[in-house]
Amino acid sequence: MPKASGLGDNLYLGGYDLSGDVQALSKISGGPAPLDVTSINESAYERIGGLRSGSIDMTTFFNPGVAANAAHTVLSALPTGDVTLTYARGTTLGNPAACMVARQLNYDGTRAAGGMFTFAVAAQNDGFGLEWGTLLTAGLRTDVAATNGTGVDFTAATSFGFQAYLQLTAFTGTDVTVKLQDSADNSSFADLASGAFTQVTTGTPQTQRIAVGGVATVRRYVRAATVTTGGVTSVTFAVVLVKNSSATVF
Repeated sequence: MPKASGLGDNLYLGGYDLSGDVQALSKISGGPAPLDVTSINESAYERIGGLRSGSIDMTTFFNPGVAANAAHTVLSALPTGDVTLTYARGTTLGNPAACMVARQLNYDGTRAAGGMFTFAVAAQNDGFGLEWGTLLTAGLRTDVAATNGTGVDFTAATSFGFQAYLQLTAFTGTDVTVKLQDSADNSSFADLASGAFTQVTTGTPQTQRIAVGGVATVRRYVRAATVTTGGVTSVTFAVVLVKNSSATVF
């Protein structure tokens, strides 16, 4: 795979597309915290993996606009509960994306001598660590009817379960369900067991995370599909799949 820049990236938080108000991401980190288990007969530190961690730090512009996704409107609320972040490294189907259920820790403004007014925002994981996955949508996807997405090739089947994230920015209609489907040949798809997000009936921006562990099999190709029972006029969303390559415990 060729080297790539960070141009054309997206950032979604709590179902809001903040991409146009983010100046930079100073940190996207995660992994198990190292535990020091060095004994007295060792000549170097010995470490094992501990609790999972994760953090995303960003700098945002001051945008107090009336749009629902204006950064100041979303971030200044400093919610006391969890928020879900998705960093999309580009908006091409199959691109990497980092996701995290987190607590927003701050919203610290800085007014530079030249007049630039920006905010520092830090988020740290809550309950789950940072997870790198794969975009099953080309950034934000808009469906105006029940739609089967394009399959993404994960090169092989796995049997260690999965996690999936949904960022839904807008919805009009009666109801819509976003679900995952897998295939061995990118032709014949079937619903992935426990791979459906909760049915959406309101247009309020929202996020969801589903996790299926153990020995659940995910076949080589996976796509995101939308279905409806009462009708969907328009739904805009992004889906990220984390396909586990080894046994995973939360």
